[in-house]
Amino acid sequence: MNPTPHTDSWLDEIPGRLAALDQVHLRRRRHAVEPAGAAMLRTGGHELLAFCSNDYLALAGHPEMAEAACEGARRFGVGAGASPLVSGHSTANDALERELAAFVGLPRALYFYAGYATNIGIVPALVGEGDAVFSDALNHACLIDGARLSRARIHRFAHADLSDLEQQIATSTARRKLVISDAVFSMDGDVADIPALLTLCERHDALLLLDDAHGFGVCGPQGRGSLAAAGLTGAGASRRVLYMATLGKAAGVAGAFVAGPDDLVEWLLQKTRSYIFATAAPALLACALRVSLRLIELGDQRRAQLRRLTAHWPTDLQPVLARSGWRLGQSDTPIQPLLIGGNAEALAVMDGLREQGIWVPAIRPPTVPEGTARLRIALSAAHTDDHIHRLVQALDRLAPDATPHPGT
Repeated sequence: MNPTPHTDSWLDEIPGRLAALDQVHLRRRRHAVEPAGAAMLRTGGHELLAFCSNDYLALAGHPEMAEAACEGARRFGVGAGASPLVSGHSTANDALERELAAFVGLPRALYFYAGYATNIGIVPALVGEGDAVFSDALNHACLIDGARLSRARIHRFAHADLSDLEQQIATSTARRKLVISDAVFSMDGDVADIPALLTLCERHDALLLLDDAHGFGVCGPQGRGSLAAAGLTGAGASRRVLYMATLGKAAGVAGAFVAGPDDLVEWLLQKTRSYIFATAAPALLACALRVSLRLIELGDQRRAQLRRLTAHWPTDLQPVLARSGWRLGQSDTPIQPLLIGGNAEALAVMDGLREQGIWVPAIRPPTVPEGTARLRIALSAAHTDDHIHRLVQALDRLAPDATPHPGT
């Protein structure tokens, strides 16, 4: 007997819901891209000057890393074949974990296939029902989702507001408390006060989990990350800190890792579902990443170029800001947010730049708060002064005239 067809299915709502996204300028669209050398990307038959990539040190196309990946493929094949706890933990992955731990100055590291999978897995492995998570209001989605999956009670504290955090953590009766925070915030580029966060954790018997996706390779001595920049690695390491970082940004490859005390990392290996029940990252990536670590360590010149561009370009942009009413966020990192305001306005500026051969993404809610749609300008060691000049000139052509006129 044939089942009676549904005449009013919820699936029929999908086209209308997509149209609703269009009405508020929130539908996302992908672009198929190819590298075109230096800071250039090719898409849709056009070469664009790119300020959209998190490849901060311009390592993704490095020939030594590409050769290491090829050699890894020849030796190990292109797939891991199983989860790490079965037979997918290759000798290359094992060596990478040891080298990552040594590089960030912590006792032990655990290598994951993706950053998102790391955070949504390790938070529930650390806390659960009856426990408490304290989350910065501007944390990345993967930390937020990890907290939700944990079933712990979530306390959201105002961005970078240590007083708010202390008030909430001091009144919590949970035995297990976990503070989670980005180290470098992905949409604003500001840096967390890591020593102060750790002080609060020590005072209230809490554990601190830091996501340094955008600081690893860029911040700290020899690019060893934000925790090293705060002097909290090596002899200064604390048993109350777990350090997580991704390997697809400044490191130029893919994956992520978490590092910290041996017993905590062992617990994560035993209890993190996104590690236990997923196929391991291919060994060829670990081979490329081992070369990447060496290049990061030797990359002071690349980091110096990044710091120089970050320090000087706001001055070049100042006349545009003064006339337009746009605002450049306060960031000393390669993440340079140019706040436009409305979704449609931010998209219009993005499209206007694209017409001039420049790719800067417009970031809109829910990634950022309502009313703060922005261009997320990502600087790279591959950018030059001429590239910055092109960007400033293009923005100048698009800037509205918000300068008050006499008598108004």
